[in-house]
Amino acid sequence: MKSEQILTKIENKVIHIILNRPEKKNALTRDMYAGLANAIEQGEKDINVRVILIYSNGDSFCAGNDLKDFQKIQTSEERPSGRFMQVLMNAKKPVIGAIQGYAVGIGSTMLLHFDLLYAAPDAKLQFPFTKLGLVPEFGSTFNLPELIGKFRAAELLFFGDFFTGEEGHKIGMVNKLFVKEELIEKAKKIAEQLAERPPTALRSTKEFVKKYHKSILEKVIPEERAEFARRLVSPEAQEAFKAFFDHRKPDFSKFE
Repeated sequence: MKSEQILTKIENKVIHIILNRPEKKNALTRDMYAGLANAIEQGEKDINVRVILIYSNGDSFCAGNDLKDFQKIQTSEERPSGRFMQVLMNAKKPVIGAIQGYAVGIGSTMLLHFDLLYAAPDAKLQFPFTKLGLVPEFGSTFNLPELIGKFRAAELLFFGDFFTGEEGHKIGMVNKLFVKEELIEKAKKIAEQLAERPPTALRSTKEFVKKYHKSILEKVIPEERAEFARRLVSPEAQEAFKAFFDHRKPDFSKFE
């Protein structure tokens, strides 16, 4: 247990990584990114762990970045998510996610790097980047079209509107739906069942499933990150952030 906001425990060959900032809907700070990366690395190194299971305490999976913390970061090199992204993308053991409530921004883009995903039907996912004057991150401009098709992905990324866990299941982003009261327990059982499979065969299968995608993501992610950093200090993004904190609708009419 490295951080009170990122909890870990190992049970039945499964490492449980739990986001634990429910009062802020598990919005991620720099320290939480570090905690997530450390926890995944712990699971990767521990020979007693065969499966990584990620979920949250509270009524939401992850409301994205903590905007006040996030605005302090000015360059891509300073962004705290970089190490977490690399560790998650390079994880050799199966990663399973269970989501309920809000999964916004990085709370949704990270899901595209999980191997199996389970959700409550009324979970609310969102890729809100254009609404904030930003561009999608963490390989989502490749991962999402690859997963659900170009036109559906374009709609979700261009408009940045919410969609439910049930809708995510229909378009192929979610494996199965469970009512939120049963979600975590069901995901635990699935993770434990997977942990009983031959571990080397599992890791090798995951490697082949991801091999083609990984070679492309290694090119796409740095390009996204560089543009994200440029957009982060752009007038459009500053207007979006200011409007958010002022509790008003942003005015993009003055931009060309």
